[in-house]
Amino acid sequence: MHTMITGIEAIVDAVTDIELKHIGQKVLANERISFKEGVILFEKGSLGYLGALANWVREQKHGNITYFNRNFHIEPTNVCVFSCAFCAYSRLYAHREEGWELSTQQMLDIVKSYDGKPVTEVHIVGGVHPKLNMEFFMDVMKQIKAHRPDLHIKGYTAVELDYMFRKAKLSAEEGLTMLKAAGLDSLPGGGAEIFHPEIREKICADKVDADGWLNIHRTAHLLGMHSNATMLYGHIESYEHRIDHMDRLRTLQDETGGFNTFIPLKFRNMDNDMSHVPESTIIEDMRLYAVARLYMDNFPHLKAYWPMLGRKNAQLTLSFGVNDLDGTIDDTTKIYSMAGSEEQNPSLSTAELVALIKQVKREPVERDTLYNEIKNYADISQTEMEINPLYN
Repeated sequence: MHTMITGIEAIVDAVTDIELKHIGQKVLANERISFKEGVILFEKGSLGYLGALANWVREQKHGNITYFNRNFHIEPTNVCVFSCAFCAYSRLYAHREEGWELSTQQMLDIVKSYDGKPVTEVHIVGGVHPKLNMEFFMDVMKQIKAHRPDLHIKGYTAVELDYMFRKAKLSAEEGLTMLKAAGLDSLPGGGAEIFHPEIREKICADKVDADGWLNIHRTAHLLGMHSNATMLYGHIESYEHRIDHMDRLRTLQDETGGFNTFIPLKFRNMDNDMSHVPESTIIEDMRLYAVARLYMDNFPHLKAYWPMLGRKNAQLTLSFGVNDLDGTIDDTTKIYSMAGSEEQNPSLSTAELVALIKQVKREPVERDTLYNEIKNYADISQTEMEINPLYN
């Protein structure tokens, strides 16, 4: 007499494709899947199968918990020395009058506008402006810390840092040591795009290459700072290019353990030099999140960036491996709205974000940047949240 198998084992058992079944069995046994197997998941895995496996992994790691944080962005400038084909946000230095540049005081004013509000993180990223240097950003951070010491500064993509360090003739280690001393707490994951040179050459040839990006993050980790990682998908890359990208990140994570979360970013085609490239479908988006959750086995968290996907689609990702929806953001970022994302004025109150998570039967937990839990909202009623000014 054999015991009846149910749930995820039954789903894996029922798969007729030998390769897919074998990969499913490896996932259930917590065994790492190979590069080739990652590609096979993209080529053959159905949305249902990938979703079931990814959701199982997500629940093994985090149960029903879905994280968010209370944050805001500062984008110092959209003037940039680089001209990436997919970017609708930046303006070349020659056309800087079409863009914006914030002074130290203007950035500080943004920080001060959150005085008395329970935000825990400021996210500082922008274009690579030829005139803004290390001293400028160190000064900004020192002033932010002097004003609000507990605010976590997550700042500057590896692309911004690479330019800053080269200009100052500093190594990544020297540069990051100085920025850390000035108040930088962790790095965001931007600028990774697609690591493979074949694609990088076509979409962002002039900015830091894969090795440079990875080296900056490796160095940050060795200095005790955490960071995130992104991947821009859904343009001209192949499945192999995606897995190659994830593989390089997974390898670095084996070495340092310094990455918190992986954030797939969907290519949007409005107002950029790749407007002729069609965007990926929502089915392809969900398959990508699922494969990312299965492949990036050593990344604790998988984040969906809701301003880019829209609220409904972000809810959907929570069934495809995602356990983090980023933050309240408060309409402080233009990077995606300028490229035609769903959310043209990205801002959610804590009450709205919590409701979004509860609607799909997940448990909303506010975290800080390093995923320390601040508050579990599971038992706080929506009514209570809506009348409390702290959550709106």
